[in-house]
Parts: sequence; C-alpha cells; structure tokens
Amino acid sequence: MLAYSLLIGVVAIERIAELVVSQRNLKWSKAHGGSEFGPGHYPAMVALHTALLAGCLVEAAHREFIPMLGWPMLAVVVAAQALRWWCIGTLGRQWNTRVVVIPGAGRIVGGPYRFLRHPNYLAVVIEGVALPLVHSAWITALVFTVLNAVLLRVRISVENTALESLGTGRRDH
Repeated sequence: MLAYSLLIGVVAIERIAELVVSQRNLKWSKAHGGSEFGPGHYPAMVALHTALLAGCLVEAAHREFIPMLGWPMLAVVVAAQALRWWCIGTLGRQWNTRVVVIPGAGRIVGGPYRFLRHPNYLAVVIEGVALPLVHSAWITALVFTVLNAVLLRVRISVENTALESLGTGRRDH
C-alpha cells in the first residue's frame, strides 16, 4: 500500500504541475483576448478528479495488490500520462484546464489531434479506470467512470461549441 500511496502522491504532484501550467496559459490566453466557455462545470470537474485520488487511497486500503492486474494497469497509467503531456505540449500556450478560445487562433490539428478530436479526454478516461485498478480499487474505477462520462458529455459539448467559434482556421502543430 505504501508504493501505491506514493504513486497517488506522484499523480497529485503531476496534477499540481498541470494547474501551474494551466494558470500560466490561462493568463496568457486572457491577455490575448481569450474568452472562456462553460465555466459552470469546472468546479465539478476539479471535485471529481480530486475524489478520484482520494477514492483510490481509501478503497485500496481495503484491497490487495494483484500483480497480474496491477502491473499492466500501472503501464496503462504511464501511457495515459504520456498522452496527456503530448496533448499539453502540442497545444502549447493554448492548453489549460478551462475551455478558452483566443480570437484568430486556429484549431490545432497536429500531434495527437491528428488522430482524435479530444485525445486528452481519452487519457482521462483511461487513467480513471487504470489508476484505481493498479491496487484493485474497482469501485473507485467504476464510480469515477460513470460520473466522468456524465461530466465529459457536458465538457465535450462545451469544447465543441468553443471549437466551432474558431471557424475553419487550422494550425498544424
């Protein structure tokens, strides 16, 4: 359980790093005329992602580590993190945890966006299943997945509306 707690701690630190990058990019976006779409769902998103980490720790305290499940799930978590940071790197200053559109900015279609419209959300879905299952926390994985599906339905709708406001301009990154 100590190793799993350390993993959750590392993921929490990674989330804090994301928030630092996000805040810096949000400030830059607003300075360049960026406008936010759908801010109402953001507090629920923060709460859900925080609850994921807490749920992992609480449930894992009552579960056994199953190597044949845990090790592959850890590899999946690492892959999800790699995809997440590929998204962040590809979007550059336009990435943040909110939905912000900068006037005149084209839609980025390089990197993982060549293959998927919302690759970061794929990383979130994968991580939401794999991270709890590293230590057999299947209830946390299930509850997060269901609640995240509801939240992503709202979030993706907001993001699609924001992307439509960009028009047809495209940028390859």
